Order: sequence, then C-alpha cells, then structure tokens
Amino acid sequence: MPRRLTRARHAPTVSPFTPRTGSVVGSARRWLALLLSLSLMAACGLGGSGSTGPSKVTATPQGPRPNILFILTDDLSWDLVDYMPQVKRMREQGVTFTNFFATNTLCCPSRATILTGRYSHNTQVMTNEPPNGGWQRFHANGAERDTFATSLQAAGYRTGLMGKYLNGYDPAKVQAGALAYVPPGWTEWYATSLGYQEYNYVLSENGRAVRYGNRPEDYLTDVLADKAVDFINRTTTNRPFLLKISTFAPHAPFTPAPRHAKLFPKVKAPRGPAFDEVDVSDKPRWMQAWPRIGAPGIRTIDRKYRGRVRMVQAVDELIAKVRRVLAERGLDRNTYVLFGSDNGFHMGQHRLVEGKGTAYDVDIRVPLIVTGPGVPSGRVVHAFAQNTDLRPTFEELAGVKTPDYVDGRSLVPFLHGRTVQGWRNSVLIEHAGPVSDPSDPDYPGRGWGNPPSYAAVRTPHELYLEYDQGEREYYDLRNDPSALNNLADRLPQERRDQLAALLAALRHCVGAACRTADQGR
Repeated sequence: MPRRLTRARHAPTVSPFTPRTGSVVGSARRWLALLLSLSLMAACGLGGSGSTGPSKVTATPQGPRPNILFILTDDLSWDLVDYMPQVKRMREQGVTFTNFFATNTLCCPSRATILTGRYSHNTQVMTNEPPNGGWQRFHANGAERDTFATSLQAAGYRTGLMGKYLNGYDPAKVQAGALAYVPPGWTEWYATSLGYQEYNYVLSENGRAVRYGNRPEDYLTDVLADKAVDFINRTTTNRPFLLKISTFAPHAPFTPAPRHAKLFPKVKAPRGPAFDEVDVSDKPRWMQAWPRIGAPGIRTIDRKYRGRVRMVQAVDELIAKVRRVLAERGLDRNTYVLFGSDNGFHMGQHRLVEGKGTAYDVDIRVPLIVTGPGVPSGRVVHAFAQNTDLRPTFEELAGVKTPDYVDGRSLVPFLHGRTVQGWRNSVLIEHAGPVSDPSDPDYPGRGWGNPPSYAAVRTPHELYLEYDQGEREYYDLRNDPSALNNLADRLPQERRDQLAALLAALRHCVGAACRTADQGR
C-alpha cells in the first residue's frame, strides 16, 4: 500500500489568502451601492431551476457518507462527447448540466478554481505561469491549505489525486533521494503537470518520483485507469473516498493510445456557422489580423481533431473500468461519479485555428455529467452552473460545511431532482493575456488566438466583454448563438450600463457578494 506522507489538516475558519488589491474589501461602500442596484435588477432564476442563496452546508448525510469519483479531462469540448459511448451512457443514467461554464479557460486558473470554489481574482491564479499564476502562485499564497481535499480529508475521507495537478508542479526536478512535494489534503497522490505527451513523464507517487517510458503500457491515461482501479479495490466500507482522476487527454499534442491510432479515419472537425468566419471586421483588433484559414489549414484542423477523438477513447475506457470495479465491489450504489473538463477548445471557429482563451461558448461551456445515489436518469439541467460550484457540491455530499468566503454554490439540489429558486442568471469569465511564455503548454501558435486581458459576463441570452485595452464585444445570443455579429456599438446605453455594472460587481466580488451579484441580468 502506498505510503501516506501528509497528515490531515483542518481547513481554517478564515481564508488563508486575501483578494487582490482593489477588491470589494478596499471599497466597500461603492460596491455595496452597486450590489444594491443590481439586486433591484435581479430576476427570479431560469424557469424556476436555480438554487437558494448562499451555499450553507448543514445537512447530515442519511446513512453512510457517499464516495465521490471526479473525472476531470483537459481541453475537452462538448463535440467530443458524441464519440464517447460511456459518457453518453452516463447521460442516460444521470444528470447533464448543459450550461456549465469554466470561469477562466486556462488550465491552471480553472483547476485552482475547481479546488477552492473561488474565482481567479480571489485565488490570485490568473495564468499558467509565475508571477501571476501557476502552482507556484497557488502554493505561495496558501491556497493549497483550503481546498475540497483538505476539508473532506479532515472529515474522515480517504482522498486521492491521480494525473494532472497544476502547471508548474514538477516531480522530475526533485534531487536524488529527496521526496517530491505532496500538498495537504491528499491521502494518496500520483501527480505531475507534464504528461502532455502521454509518455516519458515522471509521477510523484506519494512523494516518490517514478519515471515512465514510451512502452505502450506507459500510456498515461491507461496508467491512471489502473491506479484508480487499485485505489477503489482497496476501499473499505467504513471509510468513504474522494478520488479525482485528472487526465491530460485530449490536450495537445493529441497523442492517442496505439490501439486507437487508426480509428475514425474520415472524421472532420465540426463545421458550424462560426467555422472559418467570413467577416471578422466587427471583432476586436486581435482577431481582425487573421485571414481565412484556407484549405491546407482546414486539413490540419481535421487531422488534429481526429487525434482528439482518438485520445478520448482511452478516457472512455477509463470510465468503463472504474465504473465496472465500483459495481463489482457493490460501491456503485453509494458513489457519485462526475465527468467534466477544465475548459473547452476551439478548432476553426471565428478563424481561430485551435486553442482556448476566448469568451465564446466553444471555450467556456463544457460538459458536466453526474450519476449516483438519488440522481434521476436522463435529467437535463439548463440552469447556469460553473466550476466554482464543484467544491461546495462535494462538501455538501460529504456533510461538510462550506466556508462563506467560497464563491460558488452547491449543485446537490439539482442532482436530486429538486426545483430550486433564486439561482444565478450570469457567469463571470476572466482572462489575463496574452500568453507570452513559449514554455507554457497553452502558448498559442500562429492563428490560434491569443487574446489580451478581458473580463466578460455571460447571461442566458447575451455575451458582453470588456477588454482592458478599451474594446468591447456584445452578442445577442438569442438571435446570434454563434456570436457572429458584434453589436457593442449599437447596444443601448441603458443596457450597456447595466451589463458594465454587473460585470464590475462580479470582477470584484468575494464569497456571499458573488452569490448576490450573479443573480443580476
């Protein structure tokens, strides 16, 4: 059995890290007035499918506390689900959130938000690399001491992380004979941040740096599947578990397992209305520079898309393996299984060859599918959910109180088929750019899309962006779901002021203030 190298640490009663300078803390009167104004604008939820106010977890679980298995993929967009029969089976057996959003579409900021339940402006992790992001920033500001892992481990859960952690965490750099760092909260730890090639990587296995080669059996997604099966097989009935399996698939360079390398030879990337957009003259300057993609570029997109489709076959097989062992052990009746992604991925939309980082739905709207005890089969939830909500969801399932400074809400009412009022009507999207470090795995190639810093708000029928450089975008998604026509110059001043006020409140919110502000429209 792997050695346990960390001791459980109880989450502090106050946040171990504070909001950035200029937050709501430093200008309380101004933002209070703004929030009061927004509360007058707030409407009742999306068709009665929201949640009740701030996330306060007080309920005691009925019977044994459930296990939680969270499968988090990397850059998986909704269009890949069509090629994943196990995920489609999960949709038939559980709940699908059709409007689940990543509030920052870079890997490290999104994963920091998932762990803490806090927006990027509160985690202080805005990018993949120091000084404004990366594992180094997350570690330095103390955020690792206050995650869903620390709270569940302190409550008696056996916790495990397998696969990708945060950009910058590199067990290959430890000195000979030394132990790789294992963050607090994790009972078992098999992690790296450099598994993009799927071969020739180093895992920290409970602090011991273990190098893997390029044999077929070293394919990382398969290694994670085997380790997850072993973890589940060592489960005892008197101690629940939380297991996060974090694949690098289907992130570039799009390396499939050898057994899948020749599948889907004729698949092409989806050709939606935004694909190789005809006219981008109304888009911001950073997009106007790119010409039409052209036939050679489109062939490259199709080739890489086939690589993504092939990569997710191993992820789908991983899901089958872990769900099968849960059933064999009789654990499936008391285990919630969640499937999701840290962000989406564009391939050809708006003339952007490949990548992420935009505020368009192809990058921000990602799958979240859940099965488990009491979860109704085939249910679809259209209410807005986001990655800040995963921590409070796990904590409520485990009977753990969520700290009030967490920005998200628990999704548990939706998992149990309940109708919830007063849910959010808007989502904040943050981005610090452009990405400029060539060593960053998300460093864009020519034509991929590398937007400058912006903040955006997505409502049920609108997308509004403000770039730090002063440009604006606005899309009426009811009539233009593909975001082809930027109407920022024609947006009535009253509505522009409302959206700007909503965005400002969300950009500077903390905790309960976020759960008030996001009810504005």
